Amino acid sequence: MKIDHIALYTNQLELIREFYCTYFDAKSNEKYVNPRKGFESYFLTFSTGARLEIMQKDAVSISALQPGEEANGWTHLAFSVETPAVVDSLTDRLRMDGYTVAGEPRTTGDGYYESVVLDPDGNRLEIVADPT
Repeated sequence: MKIDHIALYTNQLELIREFYCTYFDAKSNEKYVNPRKGFESYFLTFSTGARLEIMQKDAVSISALQPGEEANGWTHLAFSVETPAVVDSLTDRLRMDGYTVAGEPRTTGDGYYESVVLDPDGNRLEIVADPT
């Protein structure tokens, strides 16, 4: 069994789509629109085949959490990159483009080299180089 996709709601559908396509090399399908339900979505596919569904719906409220704030439930999405140098360069690129770096690149206690950045909605993203 494998996870088919992960989904998230946003009120900035096009901005979120552009963010993941630009910085994480996602490929987007054509927008799905259901005007009766006030719903729109894209599936973003990454090079490994993992998919992220981004959705916008008129009746969905914005989270009460502050951007980057942690709470129970899903806490982050991690993207694996080839080397620590890629972690550093992507983190620096995102910082230079105005995105929040919530955790500077570092080696974790379990041996991963990672940073934490926030997407335009404040969702936490880890950029991780596997220790193997």
